[in-house]
Amino acid sequence: MDFLKRYLLPRLIQYLVVIVVGITLVFLIPRLSPVDPVQQLINTIRMQGTYLDPQAAEKLTETLKDLYGLKGSLLQQYLAFWKRLLRGDFGPSLFQFPVPVVSLIKASLPWTAGLLTVSTILSWIIGNILGGLAGFFYQKRWAKFLENFAMVIRPIPYYIFSLILLVVFAYLLKLFPLGGGFSIGMRVPFSWSFVLDILRHAFLPALSMVVLGSAVWLQTMRLIVSNVIREDFVVYAKNGGLKRGTIVFKYVMRNAMLPQVTGLALSMGQIFSGALITEIVFSYPGLGTLLYNAINTGDYNLIMGITALSIIGISTLILLIDLLYPIFDPRVRYK
Repeated sequence: MDFLKRYLLPRLIQYLVVIVVGITLVFLIPRLSPVDPVQQLINTIRMQGTYLDPQAAEKLTETLKDLYGLKGSLLQQYLAFWKRLLRGDFGPSLFQFPVPVVSLIKASLPWTAGLLTVSTILSWIIGNILGGLAGFFYQKRWAKFLENFAMVIRPIPYYIFSLILLVVFAYLLKLFPLGGGFSIGMRVPFSWSFVLDILRHAFLPALSMVVLGSAVWLQTMRLIVSNVIREDFVVYAKNGGLKRGTIVFKYVMRNAMLPQVTGLALSMGQIFSGALITEIVFSYPGLGTLLYNAINTGDYNLIMGITALSIIGISTLILLIDLLYPIFDPRVRYK
């Protein structure tokens, strides 16, 4: 009962507050923009040579405002927005009318979710293992090389590193495709050739995120391990004649992993933004490319749908990791 009141309930409340505040900002920020999406669409129709008399233009404007949730006062729009959101309805896409926003997100979400899940897990595992070993064996040459390599790689922005991989491996060496999620003309129904083609297209985007992510985790883990190895229980284990492998994995890295679990939750937002930038560079058919096109076309409904989904997804992942933390650190259950 104490665990429920002191640990679970405050985090559930914080989870709901973050979602409400984040989605409220998603609602407000596009409406503060000087660009009127309805008027922009009408201007586009007129530029294409279609004649609209004033009465038809006014009627079309009212219809579009009602269709895209821009009719009424700001409070009325806000309440209507939450009603549609709770139904999972973000309305139709402005520039891909009449396709619903939810349909566009459903088509792009599996690509981003697969890329993000694989790259996050691999970078976290690889970075923590290499960082733990480099921190324990800090006097070795390979450990110093890993540290210097991570120090050089870490400051590179996602889009710069992605461009380097794209130029070297796709343009010069031609080992991987330049972009896309699968080859043009491939049959979408499940087959091993189609799966291999998807993996081949996803390799460079995933590699860019894994390398940069591993460098971050490596440096963090090495710093934590450098402090843990000076603890009395580690010194006692060394003097007791325990094997180095036992000391590294059961004493040092096991204790050093606790802050890294928390760091995994806190870094979810940054990883997600990195995935979006990487998708744009590689023209990967995920939420990043979809969001980029939505911003370029001023598609308010699509922008709000993607950002709202991102807020809910990241907040949920952070909550799950936070709730699983007592499994890794039993001391939390007794506080």
